[in-house]
Amino acid sequence: MSKEIIAKAGKIVEDNAIQGGAFKGQICTLSLIDEDGFPTASVLTPSKADGINSVTLCTMLDCNAAKRSKACNRASICFASTEYCINLVGEVEVITSDDIKREMWYDALSAHFTGPDDPNYCVLKLTTKRYKLLVDWQEVEGRLP
Repeated sequence: MSKEIIAKAGKIVEDNAIQGGAFKGQICTLSLIDEDGFPTASVLTPSKADGINSVTLCTMLDCNAAKRSKACNRASICFASTEYCINLVGEVEVITSDDIKREMWYDALSAHFTGPDDPNYCVLKLTTKRYKLLVDWQEVEGRLP
C-alpha cells in the first residue's frame, strides 16, 4: 500500500508543478529557518517535480526564500488540499545556472523578471530526504536514499 500512496503523492506533486505548461494558480508552502532561528513559510509556485524526489521553484535571488536557503539549506515543502497533505523534507539549493534558469522558465515569470537571463531570477531545488504523506486517508512516512 505504501508504494501506491508514494506513487499517487508523486503524481499529485507533478500535477501541481507547471512543468512547462500554463500557470493555473498552483502553489505550495516552502518552510525555511530565518536569521533568528525561527521557522518561516513562503508560498511559491512549483516549476517542476520529479515525483516526491525533488521539486524546483522559481523566485528572486534577493528574496527571503533564496537568502534563507543560502544561510540554512534545510527546508520542507507542503502541498495540501482537502484531499491530501504531502510534506517533503530535505535540502534546498539556490541555482543560478543559465541553463537551469532557461529550463525552468515559464511565461507567468515575465511579470517579475525581464527574462530567463535576469540576474535576480534564480531556481530553488529541494531534494527530498524524508516525507510524510496523507493521500486517500492513508498516511505514509519514510526516507529516501
